Amino acid sequence: MATKRIGFVDYRLDNYHAEVYLKAIRGPLAARGYEVVGATAIEGEVSRAWAEERGLPYFADVSSLAPHVDCFVILAPANPELHLEMCEAVFPFGKLTFVDKTFAPDEPTARGIFALADAHRAQIQTTSALRTTAVQAFVRELPSPVQSLLLFSSGTTFAEYGIHPIELAVSCLGHEAERVMRLGPAAHPQWLLQFSGNRTALIDFNPEAEIPFSAIVSTQQGCERIEVDGGTLFLDAAASILDFFDAGRPLIDRRESLMVRRILDVAMSDEACNAFVDLQSSGGQHAVPAPHFAVSAAVREDHHAVQPAGR
Repeated sequence: MATKRIGFVDYRLDNYHAEVYLKAIRGPLAARGYEVVGATAIEGEVSRAWAEERGLPYFADVSSLAPHVDCFVILAPANPELHLEMCEAVFPFGKLTFVDKTFAPDEPTARGIFALADAHRAQIQTTSALRTTAVQAFVRELPSPVQSLLLFSSGTTFAEYGIHPIELAVSCLGHEAERVMRLGPAAHPQWLLQFSGNRTALIDFNPEAEIPFSAIVSTQQGCERIEVDGGTLFLDAAASILDFFDAGRPLIDRRESLMVRRILDVAMSDEACNAFVDLQSSGGQHAVPAPHFAVSAAVREDHHAVQPAGR
């Protein structure tokens, strides 16, 4: 079996996701037949040093990396505001591309990225690492639909880490989310999501303490508490990326990816504070995060690393 070649595209390669995905593909997943053969990044100096320390060829830009790879992984997990720029560089090559969380800084940009992929006939997929956990595995085997989810999660900011419990909720309950409301104090907020069929998800997000991801799943048969295994979380996430590459097509419904982003937008808006916002209304489709939820844009001076051929 011929080895399939992966290229990393990043803002700065010295981040946790680049590290764990490289180790997973080189280590426990090596038998899958994939190899990370090169990388490029916007912040070139620190990224080149990172790559050299790990014996990974570093390329000056996407154009020079592209001939050597069969598929791309766009990282920059803390910088969704850069993903469109990176996708503009990568998609013209028409190769399978995984885009790391958070897919885009807002829903309009997310839709723009999907439209760009379609224009270049590039097959793409995006998920949080919380897409492939014991929670989803449990839900798939249930004899009846989930009625409600209670999700416990944490992270330094909801803007960066809120995607994880929302990905969990949407992956278990589907893209037909109808309303969302934010409750509780800013230091420890909760979000109530209502889905079609009167199904619900309550997200408890703690930015002040490290709380293991877990879920209480309720069905007609009763309730079950499931804790996410943090030790295998990114190994399972890396395996799911390779599943996508093996299939040659996205395995995640695009409607779910877009709903995750819409929920994030509305969840961080002032309108959702102690009041339901209809996710299907014009207000829900055009909500913007309140200023205190905003993520500072990365300061970047060097753009050449992500330029496609001829640009």
